[in-house]
Amino acid sequence: MKFLHTMGATGLMGAMAALVVMLGVAPPPSALDGYAATRSAMGAVATWIVLPSLTLTLVSGLLAMTLNRGLLQAGWAWLKLATGVLMFEGVLVYVQGPMRQEAEQSALALAGRVDPATLAETLGAERNTLWVLLAVATANVVLGIWRPRLVRLPR
Repeated sequence: MKFLHTMGATGLMGAMAALVVMLGVAPPPSALDGYAATRSAMGAVATWIVLPSLTLTLVSGLLAMTLNRGLLQAGWAWLKLATGVLMFEGVLVYVQGPMRQEAEQSALALAGRVDPATLAETLGAERNTLWVLLAVATANVVLGIWRPRLVRLPR
């Protein structure tokens, strides 16, 4: 379980870092061909790497808690679970959804069915959300390595 958890976290953080970089180098919507291609790639990364990696991390963490009874009494493990659930919601609502929607909108703009002026309205929010999620993911890694004695729950 630990191997799967680590692989999921590695994929998740790497993909989110890649998305931050892609947001930074994305051409403006006025360069519609490049913008649409970049947003399509970002939508694919969010759908095929970020979401499955986060799911693997969360599920393997839950399975580890059920298989290792000592984790059920560890406060740090419950804190990781809580932040993992918040990350799952954050990724679904603020990363994967908007990136997929922007990829679709930019493809429609490329086809002439949507005004390109309506594109790129969420770039700042997406970037900020990714930085926050990367910080939470880093905190989860620190918790998993450090394993502070936050609270010892009764058996």
